[in-house]
Amino acid sequence: MSDWIALIIAFVYVSLILALGEGLRRGLKLGVEFTRKFVHIGVGMVAFLLVALFQNWQFAIIPPLVFIVVNFISYRRQIFSGMETGQKGQLGTVYFPISFAILIPILWQFPAILVTSLMPMTWGDAFAAIIGKRFGAHKYSAVGQIKSIEGSLAMLVFSFVAVTLTFLIFYAPLTTSLIVGIIVALVTTMVEAFSPWGLDNLTVPIASAILLMLLGNYF
Repeated sequence: MSDWIALIIAFVYVSLILALGEGLRRGLKLGVEFTRKFVHIGVGMVAFLLVALFQNWQFAIIPPLVFIVVNFISYRRQIFSGMETGQKGQLGTVYFPISFAILIPILWQFPAILVTSLMPMTWGDAFAAIIGKRFGAHKYSAVGQIKSIEGSLAMLVFSFVAVTLTFLIFYAPLTTSLIVGIIVALVTTMVEAFSPWGLDNLTVPIASAILLMLLGNYF
């Protein structure tokens, strides 16, 4: 497929996710925390599209670079209310595409690692926020932030499932996928817990990528 066609598909996909998030917020009156994580998961899953459709990383990096700017403008002006918390200093929606843009040229020759490195943030962090907010009865403090044990457990479980399934999709053996899944889930859960000010959107994918590259020497 032409990279130009892939570029159009990528932008249409992300635009649809943003529109759906806003539609859910307005039409079904869903809370911003839910619609924000809906957008978060939908955009994170674009990683599969990038490695499947694009031939050259120089084109694949364009959507993340564009959405760094778009999301920053949205943060400042509250354009896409379905993905904004309204809290000053919460730049998670900007940091996530930055992590995409950093990892794409570095890991383009390793598509399984590129996609997998984004899954703990895509699924683990999203459900950590949703479950932690709804069921987080047991609180703890980390780097000046209040977290919940329930939220951290959700991060652990969903990161494990997402990493394991992604490795399996890329034809890794089951045993390898399970081992890598639990190691990455444990490390990224700790990284997420100790990342302040929305920086987990940057630190978790990068930590995942480094860890997966190191584990690649053993599996």
